[in-house]
Amino acid sequence: MCELMGMSANVPTDVCFSFCGLIERGGGSGPHKDGWGTVIYEGNGIRCFHDPEPGFSSAMAQFLKSYPIKSRAVISHIRQANVGAVSLQNTHPFIRELWGRQITYAHNGQLDKSLFDWPLARFKPVGTTDSEYAFCWLLGQIETAFPDEQPDPVVLHHFVKERCDQLRSLGVFNMLLSDGDVLMAYCTTKLSWITRKAPFGKATLKDVDMQIDFCSHTSPDDVVTVVATEPLTCDEQWHTFSEGELITFIDGHLLPTAL
Repeated sequence: MCELMGMSANVPTDVCFSFCGLIERGGGSGPHKDGWGTVIYEGNGIRCFHDPEPGFSSAMAQFLKSYPIKSRAVISHIRQANVGAVSLQNTHPFIRELWGRQITYAHNGQLDKSLFDWPLARFKPVGTTDSEYAFCWLLGQIETAFPDEQPDPVVLHHFVKERCDQLRSLGVFNMLLSDGDVLMAYCTTKLSWITRKAPFGKATLKDVDMQIDFCSHTSPDDVVTVVATEPLTCDEQWHTFSEGELITFIDGHLLPTAL
């Protein structure tokens, strides 16, 4: 299957350190060699990088490992293909416009082929993956329920949770979804998260001989949350998602979701 990585922060932060750990798994330390992609938000704009080549050896990925683009929200994906050919149009993350905002999504898992019988609204897939089809269905459900404007984050959280539960009934559905302000992460089988804030310490990547001292790159008020399929570091305490759990982050902070 694929692997996911997302970031939510209260200040523009580069994701080079985490990206170096993730992209190594794209054909190097891991089998996810069927393409990779990253969407980096900058205000209402996004920088999109997609490549059907293995991330481990991709020239574009090598560029991003050392180019510190700062953002408050990032979604990355490395692919191990199961449904749909290895091609650019099947490379995550996928992006669509809703409420005048650019919505980004990436999926890890495989869903039953009966998904393709679920009716779609105005959002249509470009590629042939079950992942993109599920994204189009999910966005259609959201737009039908909230056609005019984005709802309160807590209301949206509970609505998305119900729809993700429906998708999980078809198989494995691990997902990241963001509009640049909110990062939603849903787990069926495997997902972890960590929030870094003061007092900052050092961290060492699992897959690369690389260590960082966050004290040298942060201020006392910084809050940065990273979500990943597998923990990216070997000397930090990551939190494990429960099956069927949706967690929403805003500005790096966990969103209280009680209604």
